[in-house]
Amino acid sequence: MKKKVTMQDIADRLNISKNSVSQALTGKPGVSEETRDLVKNAAMELGYDYPKARQVANGRKQGSIALIASDLAFSLKSFFGEIFLSIEKEAVQRGMTLQIQSINKEATKQLILPSFIENQSVDGIIILSHISNDYINKVIATGIPTVMIDHHHPTNHSDVIITNNRFGAYKAVEHLINLGHKNIAYIGNVDYSPSYQERYEGYVHALRDHGLTPAEPHMFTDAVEEENVIFDYIQNLTDKPTAWFCVNDGLGFLVSSCLQQQGYKVPQDASVCSYDNGQLSQLANPKITTMNIDLELYGKKAVEQLCWRMENRGEPFQEILISSQLVVRASTSSPPVRVY
Repeated sequence: MKKKVTMQDIADRLNISKNSVSQALTGKPGVSEETRDLVKNAAMELGYDYPKARQVANGRKQGSIALIASDLAFSLKSFFGEIFLSIEKEAVQRGMTLQIQSINKEATKQLILPSFIENQSVDGIIILSHISNDYINKVIATGIPTVMIDHHHPTNHSDVIITNNRFGAYKAVEHLINLGHKNIAYIGNVDYSPSYQERYEGYVHALRDHGLTPAEPHMFTDAVEEENVIFDYIQNLTDKPTAWFCVNDGLGFLVSSCLQQQGYKVPQDASVCSYDNGQLSQLANPKITTMNIDLELYGKKAVEQLCWRMENRGEPFQEILISSQLVVRASTSSPPVRVY
């Protein structure tokens, strides 16, 4: 039986480290182009089996990957647009081609995959945000290495790059508690995304760690991101909180706006804190305290993980958590002496 060629065999032949061989074959930085070519040639000569070697032998272009997302995700340019640009930049730096396609509602419902996935003409797939679990699972079932960004679910068996939502929400709520707030609301739809559920859990965790019990009326866990809905919710609260933790910047913007429309000053009467550090948190007046996500790192890590997965198909799936940082702005301050 013929012995399987390994990266160590290539390293021994060229008298270099195994790590250098891995960097050369996966397109990672850290080795010169001359070394990269030597490694690839040695891999071909020794019969080392790896995707890029098979592509060269078959006359296919090297390193073709795909990026797919829902129409909604692609429309949110201030958030997902920056991730897309980072993915594109990282792919180009690695000499890879990138195909992009949005998935509309009909394709999602009918489980219609893009032709480049159906035809197995890409070597890896990045799924940006949530489409549907059934759709994602059909993509994964093709066997093409897949990495998800900003979404995960127990039924989706793939690598994931995601924000540490629980810890981020904890930091945000703890900021409000440290300012002196004891009556803090949560605004967000926990059923919309596992990320929002995790942010809710971080909110509850922070309150309980500081001996506070969240008030049931102040947990709007099925909030719709519409002005009239948020306006009515605030108006109908008899006992209003002194601080609001909003699951994203869109809801933070609406809460701040609706409070002011009803005669409350932000932050003198009520503090508002949100998540994502998108454009709305910066356009609001006052600008909103929020949790910043390194969107460029999101894209870079996704391509890096996908390249690793294409070379290590049998390894356990990995979930890479990216921390978020508190950005303190003018929308948060100490609670009023007299509760409004």
